[in-house]
Amino acid sequence: MSAPSETTTSWCALAGLVVALAALVGVLLTAFAWPAVNQEPRDLPVAVAAPPEAADQITRSLAEQAGDEAFDVTEAADRAAAEELVADREVYGALVVGPDGGEVLVASAASPAVARLLTGIGAAVPAEAGGPWPVTDLAPTPDDDPQGAGVASVVLPLVIGGMAGAVIISQRVRGRARRLVGVLALALLAGLVLAGVLQGLLGALEGTYWLNTGVLALGTAAIGTVLLGLRHVSGVPGLGVGAAVVMLLGNPLSGLTSAPEMLPTGLGTLGQWLQPGATGSALRSVAWFDGAGAGPALLTLGAWLAVGLVLCALPVRGRAAVSGDDAGARTPVTVAR
Repeated sequence: MSAPSETTTSWCALAGLVVALAALVGVLLTAFAWPAVNQEPRDLPVAVAAPPEAADQITRSLAEQAGDEAFDVTEAADRAAAEELVADREVYGALVVGPDGGEVLVASAASPAVARLLTGIGAAVPAEAGGPWPVTDLAPTPDDDPQGAGVASVVLPLVIGGMAGAVIISQRVRGRARRLVGVLALALLAGLVLAGVLQGLLGALEGTYWLNTGVLALGTAAIGTVLLGLRHVSGVPGLGVGAAVVMLLGNPLSGLTSAPEMLPTGLGTLGQWLQPGATGSALRSVAWFDGAGAGPALLTLGAWLAVGLVLCALPVRGRAAVSGDDAGARTPVTVAR
């Protein structure tokens, strides 16, 4: 007896699938390209250290060149005060006017893109005003990675590590506690590997290796535990939604390739509330600024980790429990007759 033939897919179903996949491609392109294409300063924190009249003139000049809302200017008493603002990560750089003329202070490690922007502003000062102004980099990027590409590249492996851990472990491991331990152990090992590659192999990261490892492990765990918790309480659909948010929002809105204040209004702030952006900000602070400014980012990651742990601990009935999310999920037993 011949096996029944497979039912042929209708042309309408095929057309619908193709259109849906094309729309998905468009969504992916929009999510990643739109923030990148629309990068420009928006309330970018900078300091101005100059006599009152000169400070007012510099502030007006910045507004005329880039718009009233491009820069958030903080007035510093002198060069030393401006340096302190940069070191505390309250501003990205400073424009200083002193007895010897003008100077631009930058911190490439905080954002190479912003450092280039401020350098360009100093270079555009006309000669009759003492330009071009010299540039002093208070927190330079490593010699092995002058463009800061290593730190900017860490977000995708971080996201994939957290996502893959949640997806694969939830499919291959039985027992709620074992799944959670697996995700947390993977996060720790991922932190060790990521910091080892960036700092030891590529020379793209400075600071203390173990502190960098801790930040990267916390970021990976904040992603993995939340996705695992969503899988626990709402099954595969919850896992899919969580993964889409991390990949389509958290990744492109992290601000690691520029700065959160360079992204479209509101999106940079949203990116810092998500795990990739918070991890990147905390990593820069720990690696180059002795932890200055890392508090909000670490609190964000801690909050996400807590959410993930709570989701994983919730009692679940029905399909999620039957699928093996609970430690007591039963395995069918075949009895020989």
